[in-house]
Order: sequence, then C-alpha cells, then structure tokens
Amino acid sequence: MCWPADFSAECARQLALAVWTGFWDTPHLEGLLAVGMTAFLVGGVVKGAIGVGLPMLAVPMMSLVMPAPQAMALVAVPVMGSNLWQAWNVGQWRDNLRRFWPLSLAQMGATFMTVRMTLELDARYLNRMLAAVLVLAVLLMAFKPQFEVSARRERWVSALVGFFSGMLGAVSSLTGPIIITYLMALRLNRAQFIGGISIIYLFGSVPLYTAMFYYDRMGWGQVGLSLLALLPMAAGLYMGQFLGQRISEKAFRRFLFAFLLTMAGLLVWR
Repeated sequence: MCWPADFSAECARQLALAVWTGFWDTPHLEGLLAVGMTAFLVGGVVKGAIGVGLPMLAVPMMSLVMPAPQAMALVAVPVMGSNLWQAWNVGQWRDNLRRFWPLSLAQMGATFMTVRMTLELDARYLNRMLAAVLVLAVLLMAFKPQFEVSARRERWVSALVGFFSGMLGAVSSLTGPIIITYLMALRLNRAQFIGGISIIYLFGSVPLYTAMFYYDRMGWGQVGLSLLALLPMAAGLYMGQFLGQRISEKAFRRFLFAFLLTMAGLLVWR
C-alpha cells in the first residue's frame, strides 16, 4: 500500500482495489448492510430534524449487533465528509482554527492515548462505556447546564474540554454533548457555532480514525461500508427535515431521550 508522499494513479488503483476487496470480504456482509442502512437512516432523520445526532444514534444501534469499535469505524466517512463540507461552507475556518487549536490539540492527544488503552478491553466493557456516554449525553441535552467562560480563561478551558471529549470520543465516537455545552457557554452566534463545531468535529475525527486504522480496529472493508452509508444518511436527512417542520422540537426531543436511554439499557444488558 502506498502513502501520500508517493501517491500516483497506480496508488489510487491499489487503494480502490483494497477498499473493494475489503468490502466484499467483510464477514456477515448482508446483516451488516441491513443494520447499517437502518442505523444511518435513523441517524440521518435525527440530524435532519434537530441538526445533530448522527453518531449518537447510529453507533449505539449498530453496537447492539457488532463490536463497538466496528460501529465507530462505519460512521467515519459520513462524519468526516459532512463536517468538512460544513466547515468549508460556513467559512471562517482559519479563525476557528486559531481560536480552538488548544481544544483540538488536547483532543488529538487524548484520542491516541485512549484508543491505545482500550485495545485490551473486552467488547462488553466497551459497550458499558458507550452506554455511560449515552446517559451523559441525555443528561446534558435535557438539563442544558448554563455557565459562561470568560475570554481570559477560554484557552485552558478549551484544552480541558478537548482532553475529556477526546477520551469519550475514543471509546464511543460521541464527543458532541460536551463540546456543544462548552460552545454554548462561549455565547457564539449561529455562524460561529456551526463553523466552530465543524472544525472541532473534523479535527477530532481525523486522529480517532487514524488511530483506529493504525491499531487495526478499522480496515478497508469498513471504509467501503462507510462510503455506502452516505446513501441512507442522505435519505434520512431529507426525511428529518420534512419531519422537523411538522413535529414540535420538544416532542421530538422527548422521543429521542427515551430512545437513547433504551439503547443505553440494551448495551449494558448485552
């Protein structure tokens, strides 16, 4: 396999062949496709309706029938692609990089460290850790803690948030609730919030999936399946936008909380 330093048309052919071969060699492919399509459709519906929640729905649903690391690997392309597009579309990415580099750097270090530490953990323990993160997500989304971070303290608070979100992301891929709560404390306007969270998610996902690839928790078969996941996700986004205009956000969030708590219970039981 070739690397960016010597990338060429032949390298591109080898890469495409590895993805294609790995995809068809994936064990229990038919079952994974059925579960994955459903999970990404549901995750897309939630993201389309309230703007967040793709990994928060897709990863726990898939973790009911497969190891949590494999479920985390399958969301790689949709998560990275959507955040790259969003960061570029909103603009101001240079300003966001300058502002949030302490968070991203701490997140990167914590991610690499935690992925390495979880290599020896049994799948059942990883499922329980994922369930705990889900419960934390529901609590933060339900109670919406209010606090402010002054400009003088922002840099070191950003690093602290990045460290803890990197640890949570390494075991669950769910960094959103902590980061969303922190960005709300900064009192950002809508454009700053979307641009900032897109950059943070993007630079958080790159070390996560790089570490998973390096430690053999992700392979070319998962890359192929992750590319395929873009289709049900897109359909879910469209359906979510349609539902979001016809169902109150309060009612939808109540259903979402109940669903996430049910997923947490099932993961603990499994």
